Amino acid sequence: MRKIIVNLCCSLDSFIEGANGEIDWCFADQDYGMTDFLNRIDTIIFGRHSYVQLLEMAPDAFKDKRKIVISKTLQNKEYDAIVISKNIKEEIENITSQSGKDIWFFGGANLMSTFINLDLIDELMIAVHPLVLGSGKPLFTNINQRKKLKLIDSKSYSTGLVLLHYQIEKVNL
Repeated sequence: MRKIIVNLCCSLDSFIEGANGEIDWCFADQDYGMTDFLNRIDTIIFGRHSYVQLLEMAPDAFKDKRKIVISKTLQNKEYDAIVISKNIKEEIENITSQSGKDIWFFGGANLMSTFINLDLIDELMIAVHPLVLGSGKPLFTNINQRKKLKLIDSKSYSTGLVLLHYQIEKVNL
């Protein structure tokens, strides 16, 4: 069965965006394992905001990946993506049961919380950047139950960035 993997950056104080939505603090000076990760996946799940932001910043990015957008406002015909607007758990479980590579979850914190609460996320790859933002959008919000994590791997880089890779255990505490 295919895995859904969150792979994102956060500050040491657990923010994924600054107070004004900025992500310019995310390191891009090295690969940080992204080439290997991108070879591992063939599908990306986006929230509407993340998908539209990607199209504005890099419209030709990830042309070789299947794109799925979770949105109640976008229409399939508007974008080069599959749009899921209802029955999220059933639709996503149908996709993960199909053959293929793993799936990258690239949505915002609210959608990520929804996916975690629905037990749809299998792994977390969190690139902790060596800075404190002080405020912004927190990594986790509104998680309805504790989730036990198992450390799969960790890697530190010369910049001070630490990549933490966890598996989410499917049994709630």
